[in-house]
Formats: sequence, C-alpha cells, structure tokens
Amino acid sequence: MKAFPAARSEPRLLVPALMFIALVVAAVGSLGTPLITSVATSFHVSLDSAQWTLTVALLSGAVATPVLGRLGAGPHRRATILATLAIVVAGSALTVLPLPFACLLAGRAAQGVGLGLTALMMGVARDHLPEERGAAVIALISVVSIIGAGVGYPLTALLAELGGVRAAYGLGLIVTAAALLTAWRSMPEAPAGRSARLDVAGTIVLAAALLLVLFLAGERTLWSRHLAVAAGLAVVAVVLLCVWAVVELRSRTPLVDVRAVRHSAVAGANLAMFVGGIGMYLLLTLITRYAQTPPGAGYGFGLTTFVAGLVLIPFSVLGFVAGKLTPRLRTRIADPLLLAGSAVVIGGGFALFAAARSDLAELFAAMGVLGFGVGGFSAAMPGVILAVTPKSETSSAMSFNYVVRSVGYSLGSALGGLVLAAGTGPGLLFPDDSAYTTAALIGIGAMAITTLTSLALARRRS
Repeated sequence: MKAFPAARSEPRLLVPALMFIALVVAAVGSLGTPLITSVATSFHVSLDSAQWTLTVALLSGAVATPVLGRLGAGPHRRATILATLAIVVAGSALTVLPLPFACLLAGRAAQGVGLGLTALMMGVARDHLPEERGAAVIALISVVSIIGAGVGYPLTALLAELGGVRAAYGLGLIVTAAALLTAWRSMPEAPAGRSARLDVAGTIVLAAALLLVLFLAGERTLWSRHLAVAAGLAVVAVVLLCVWAVVELRSRTPLVDVRAVRHSAVAGANLAMFVGGIGMYLLLTLITRYAQTPPGAGYGFGLTTFVAGLVLIPFSVLGFVAGKLTPRLRTRIADPLLLAGSAVVIGGGFALFAAARSDLAELFAAMGVLGFGVGGFSAAMPGVILAVTPKSETSSAMSFNYVVRSVGYSLGSALGGLVLAAGTGPGLLFPDDSAYTTAALIGIGAMAITTLTSLALARRRS
C-alpha cells in the first residue's frame, strides 16, 4: 500500500506571533510621524531636526532590511530575529529615558532596525506552514506591515497629548518587549542545510547610497534653495547604487542576488512597488496634512494630531479587509492583475481627494479607498516575487522589495512636501488649495504607471 507524505503541521501560535511581530515593528518604526512637532517643542530643536526622528528610523530600516534578509536565509534565523528585537527594545528604552536629543535619535535608529524583520517573518511562514496557508499568511504579513502606521498613529498621538513625548514612546517600549518575548516563545529554528555569509562591502556601499537618497528625500529646503548641490548629491547616490550592483554581481555571497532581481517578474514587481510606493505615501501625507490645516487658510478642518490620526482608521480597517480577500481572489486572478486592479483603486482614492474634500466624510472616504487599494496591492506583491524565488531566498528577495518600498515612501513624502511648498505664496504659512489638487494629479499619474507596469507583468506571465 502506497504511503503518502504527512501534511506539514502548523506550529502552535506561530501565525499570531508572526502577525504580532510584523505589526509591532511597523507601528514602532512609524512612531516618529505624529510626534515630530511634540519632539521639536520638548527638546527645543527645529522641525527639520525633529523630522530626523522619522528619517533615521527609515534609514536604519532600509539598511538593516537586506542585511537581516541575508542573515535570515542562513541557519541562525531564530537568533537573528531575537537579537534584532533585543536591539529594538534597547532603542525603545533610549527613547523613554530622560536623555539628550542625540540619544533619542540613537534610540529611533535602533527601533528602525526592526523594520527589517518583516521579510524574515515571511521566510518563517514559507518554511513552516503548508503551502496555501503560508501564501495567505505572507500576504497578510505584507498588509499588516502597511497598516501598522495606521494603528500606531492615533494611539501615540493621544498618549503624546495626555502624557507627553516620553509617554508616547513608552508604548513602543512595552510592545517591543512583548514582541521579543513572543519571538522567544514561538520562533522555530531555520531548516537545516542552509548557509549565509554577509557581504560587508556591499552593505557599506548600499548604506552610503541609501543615506544620500533618504537625506535628499527629507531635506526639502535643499532642493528649493540649493538645487545644484541637491542634484549633485543625487548623481552621487545613483553612482553608488551602480557601484553596489557591480559589487553584488562579483560577490560570491551577495547581500542581494542581483541576478534574481533582474528576472523580468521580480524587476517589474520592484518597479511597480517603487512607483506605487511614491503614490501611496503621497496621498497618505496629503490627507493627514489637509485635515490638520486650520480653516483660516481657506480650507482644511484644523484637527488636532490625535483626531487627524483617526482619519487613518478607514485606511487600516479596509486595508486589512482587502488583505483577507486577496488570497481568495488569487485562486481566480493572477497576482499581476491584482496589482493592476489595486493600483487603479489607489488612483481612485487620488481622484476622489482631488474632486471632493470639502467635507470631513469625504476625507474618510478617500482614506478608505486608499486603504483598500494599498491592502490589495501589498497582499498581491509577495506572490509575484515568490513565484520565481526559491524558498531559501524568500527573506532576501522580499527584503530587497521592502528597501524599494521604503525609498518609494520617502520620495512620496518628499514629493508631496515639494509640491505643497511650491504652492505656498511668499510670507504664507499654508499652501494654496490648488496645490493639493496638483499633488493629487501627480499621484494619479504615478498610479497609472504602476497599473501599466503590472499589466505588462500579467502579459508576460500569460
């Protein structure tokens, strides 16, 4: 009688642990967003300096993501996850203790390292869950990593209003400590027979390039006042990225397998993620800023940081709904087509914001449409990449996609700031209402490019 292999059993509580850790690192990484003004006031620094509490976390996350992805592809994945969460907890402690501003930045940098764990959570799911279950969980991890900001924003804003900046960062310390305990109790060892060596040269070059990219994305005044300097630094960043690609191609143990990234499906997915990321974060920035603008500017609602954060609730809820629906749709619709459809939905959110924003309910509606589109897009993206990626390279392949996403988000935020700054008259504090319309039209263009790229992927796959 023929014996069939036993179905792989699902480790107890593994899925909730993966979701919780992905949610925590995403929420903690975005803690800087609603607290920038409070940090500037509490530490007596400029808003540009306070902005670095967000930028430094994005930077450390962008650098750590491929490094952790490579380490996670080896035999010490569990140790890598625990060590990373320990660094995040230590950084969270620095943000809570009554220390100088420099220590706060160091703590935020340590917290940002945790952003690299999302790809490792996907690798664990693919290795230790049955195939269909694993694919669904990976899609949800991708969605959770997006909506984490929507969960953390209003809660931290409320804590900041009630107890100050330290109280808000205290939440980060509590949840990261809980995530470390959860990982220690539930993370399994990686399958035997794997090895992973870290490409130090590639790491250094990539870190330098990303530092320049994120610095240029965050320093909006540099583009408006010293355009030649900004353009020169942008050229240097591009050269460094090209050098990094050459280093990776020649390395026996590359940080990212550039040859695999050159695969048409992976390259197309990363291009869609980059352009789509610019559009997604652009609209997120526009809506929250519009909601907080005082009515005296001729538009806006003058919402407090906490109430403005509540506008993100439809984004998080509908993003999660889309993430739950997408795995079911994948059985009938190819992943690239789901990407294209989601990009169209996000473009619809831009169109809604451009045409109707005189009522707060319309902002909620636009944010809900954005959340549904982003949820579907994020859930479909891993399927496009992992369809042509070996299991052992799951963490590495997805980590590169997350670097692309981080850079896209940063550029989207910077682009929104530049457009609104250009629409602000001399001596005025707030941009003209038409500047928001211009930014929304740019976003529609970005999502049109994303849609066409995704359709091209679908055509190649058919």
